Amino acid sequence: MSEIVFPVILSGGSGTRLWPLSRKSYPKQFVELLGDETLFQQAGLRFSGAEAEAEGFQPPVIVTGGDFRFAVIEQLSNVGVDPGAVIIEPEPRNTAPAVLTAAFYLLARDPEAIMLVAPSDHAIPDADAFRQAVRRGLPAVAQGKIVTFGITPDRPETGYGYLELSDAPDGSGETSDLVRFVEKPDAATAVDMLESRRFLWNAGIFLARAADMVEAFRKHAPDIVEPVSTALKDATSDLGFLRLAPDEYAKAPSISVDYAVMEKADNLAVVPFSDGWSDLGGWDAVWREQGPDENGVAVSGEAQAIDCRDTLLRSESEGQVLVGIGLDNLIAIAMPDAVLVAPKDRAQDVRKAVDLLKAKNIPQAETLPRDYRPWGWYETLVLGPRFQVKRIVVNPGASLSLQSHHHRAEHWIVVEGTARVTVDDQVKLVTENQSVYVPLGAVHRMENPGKLPMVLIEVQTGSYLGEDDIIRYEDIYARGQGARG
Repeated sequence: MSEIVFPVILSGGSGTRLWPLSRKSYPKQFVELLGDETLFQQAGLRFSGAEAEAEGFQPPVIVTGGDFRFAVIEQLSNVGVDPGAVIIEPEPRNTAPAVLTAAFYLLARDPEAIMLVAPSDHAIPDADAFRQAVRRGLPAVAQGKIVTFGITPDRPETGYGYLELSDAPDGSGETSDLVRFVEKPDAATAVDMLESRRFLWNAGIFLARAADMVEAFRKHAPDIVEPVSTALKDATSDLGFLRLAPDEYAKAPSISVDYAVMEKADNLAVVPFSDGWSDLGGWDAVWREQGPDENGVAVSGEAQAIDCRDTLLRSESEGQVLVGIGLDNLIAIAMPDAVLVAPKDRAQDVRKAVDLLKAKNIPQAETLPRDYRPWGWYETLVLGPRFQVKRIVVNPGASLSLQSHHHRAEHWIVVEGTARVTVDDQVKLVTENQSVYVPLGAVHRMENPGKLPMVLIEVQTGSYLGEDDIIRYEDIYARGQGARG
């Protein structure tokens, strides 16, 4: 059997338990939670580079949503990772259809392909150790088994599901037989499970031959097979992405791979892993992974702690100062448009805040003040009844679409870099401290011809300032009407 492994990185979800930093418009895997790399970038790097290639790991296959396709490419490019493929889900259908899509895709490439399915939002500090754990699972894969990875618990955690083994791991890291999956336990049960040593945290990572994964779906979740296989067969290429056929994919049930297949399968084995892992499923987990000091205090950004204990303080905006005094067992996350304050032991309830805001139609529930686009990002600085002021950052070599507006005029002031500006039939370079006026109805475009990000301040004036007031004439990103840029 081949020992070449194709990593499959699942990059969907909304990360509601890490609100307000993680939101539906830009979930936790794309933000810098720990260090200078995002969780998604860390996932890509985990299986890339000379050492990973020498160990048989191929460029990762990414499965993501259409809203994140350009973020995926940009973030991987920034750390030097070239994906093997980026498959676009027309709509989120949970993990089962995504896993089966990747299995069918790899099976068509190589009948003996081995796939490693991993979420993009987990923290695994020791990439080498994890790849070695994957290698230890290959003999079981050669026997036709699906291998999952169990994390050696160091505390009675109630926020994770568990895997029950037939015997306690012997410390060798070799595979063990799986008895059953266990749902998230209550505190007393978690203590008993920790003491028994036969229970590991369920990491939600799977290793199997693509053919065996497809067969498991045919046996245990046949209603997913036809819509997914047809959606892949009818997929279209779009700017290098593989976009699944939307009508067929929508017919696939929305269900997790655990419920659809894994909890029914009888050919599962477990590789124990004890070299560090977290799914960062709440701010308490971020506090733990961030490395609190001797008083249990972890801070980031422009946050300061005075006489605090067991507390996480994070300021997520440059120039925004957050100070905690005499706090104990608290989480405080400050962003320009939202602030979260909660007891650390209620971190799992943060999603209730998101539900409450959604019910009241408050935009902070799901959208960030910074809106990421294929060419860069923008944020609103001031919004009035007939005017709006934005900061716009355009990546090197990037270009907004050629467009016009029915209801607003725009005034652009370049504050960093150089812009190439088109207004009707005139094209000119606009440098720092220079400006240009775009009249209502004028056909216009801005581009960054330089090698550094270009920053400008945009002042909009008019009767309607919504992002859907746009007529697009040319767009290198092949987007439709009504999207900024």
